[in-house]
Amino acid sequence: MAKARIGIINVSDRASKGIYEDIPGKAIVETLSQYLTSEWESEYVVLPDEQDQLEAKMIEMADSKDCCLIVTCGGTGPAVRDVTPEATERVCNKMLPGFGELMRQESLKYVPTAILSRQTAGIRNKTLVINLPGKPKAIRECLDAVFPAVPYCIDLIDGPYLECNPEVIKVFRPKSN
Repeated sequence: MAKARIGIINVSDRASKGIYEDIPGKAIVETLSQYLTSEWESEYVVLPDEQDQLEAKMIEMADSKDCCLIVTCGGTGPAVRDVTPEATERVCNKMLPGFGELMRQESLKYVPTAILSRQTAGIRNKTLVINLPGKPKAIRECLDAVFPAVPYCIDLIDGPYLECNPEVIKVFRPKSN
């Protein structure tokens, strides 16, 4: 069985210029490495908050690199240069607003400013795209909340079967008859 390909995009003007270390992107890799027992490889990039570049990279990862999942971090707030949700909506065929709703609900347990977050998720053909916040602690909190639905969603869009470590994350798949 081929390795699953997962796109990871840190959307950050400062990290893309080397002004600060790409800690959020590495947090995603670390979290997915703890969750997944299936073999997988990342398609990894750090981009500035530029909608056209982000859209082009998501399209490339989905259409050319065959990523079953693209996880972005950063660019989900209300700041002028925060454009990740707009880029996601432009490239996706279907939006899955429940992801953003659950992530905001989870984040509100920790910070009242979670209501400012615009995380979302959607599907581009056979690729699930999820937007996460940019802080490593919030990345883990949000992934812990939504990831139980991710493998089944990828099943439904004809992606690879992702197996997870049940001691780390309990995923849900309906029982077959």
